[in-house]
Amino acid sequence: MKALATSLALLGFSIGVVWHAFAAEPVPDKLVVLTFDDSVASQATFVAPLLKKHGFGATFFITEGFEFLVDKQNYMTWEQIQALHEQGFEIGNHTRKHAGVNKQKPEQLAADVEFIEQQCEKAGIPRPVSFCYPGYATSKAAAKILKERGYQFARAGGAKAFDPATDDPLLMPQAFDGKPDSTLEQFKAAVAQAKDGKVAVMTFHGVPDIKHPWVNTDPVKFEAYMQHLKDEGCTVVPMRDLAKYAGKK
Repeated sequence: MKALATSLALLGFSIGVVWHAFAAEPVPDKLVVLTFDDSVASQATFVAPLLKKHGFGATFFITEGFEFLVDKQNYMTWEQIQALHEQGFEIGNHTRKHAGVNKQKPEQLAADVEFIEQQCEKAGIPRPVSFCYPGYATSKAAAKILKERGYQFARAGGAKAFDPATDDPLLMPQAFDGKPDSTLEQFKAAVAQAKDGKVAVMTFHGVPDIKHPWVNTDPVKFEAYMQHLKDEGCTVVPMRDLAKYAGKK
């Protein structure tokens, strides 16, 4: 392998690309990624224990926006975020201020991204490789900055499964966005998209989300969603785990 990688490197291939080509796995059916935005306290107190019960992985996208610094009843502490990491969950970057990246200057976005990286370092959490666009707004300039900083994945909005073979991983669509009026049938339909090389990326905020009721998910409803994943035999992983899949059908 080393000799082959060296030979190909001379032809303009990076060792990382070579290794990925040999190490990547095909995407299995029923592969689901769970993501949680905005540093909501219920993610630590309710969501994480339920996910551990089912053996599910997940990515928690952390921001210090909103009232994170002053409202520790409704937003997590960094100690709770650190505990999520220690439990095996992924900690992702949701920027310092939760500002729309399409309205920021490159240096502003870079500073907001770097701030969360530094906070993670202080808490003993690895530098994030997954990002979530605040408010789902994207831009090519933002994707460029993320790539330069070493991010592998960045989730946006949308309503379709992620296809690693064709979609830009730094502009990743979501298959489901948990809202108060979301239904179990809608969730099941999103899960059903996880086939033929595609991944169902699910977005949630707080369970419940008292401060942002427009993205609230009722705990009873959330339990039903998770039970469906369990009943279907889904593989439920954090976003970082997608790095091992080739996306070839």
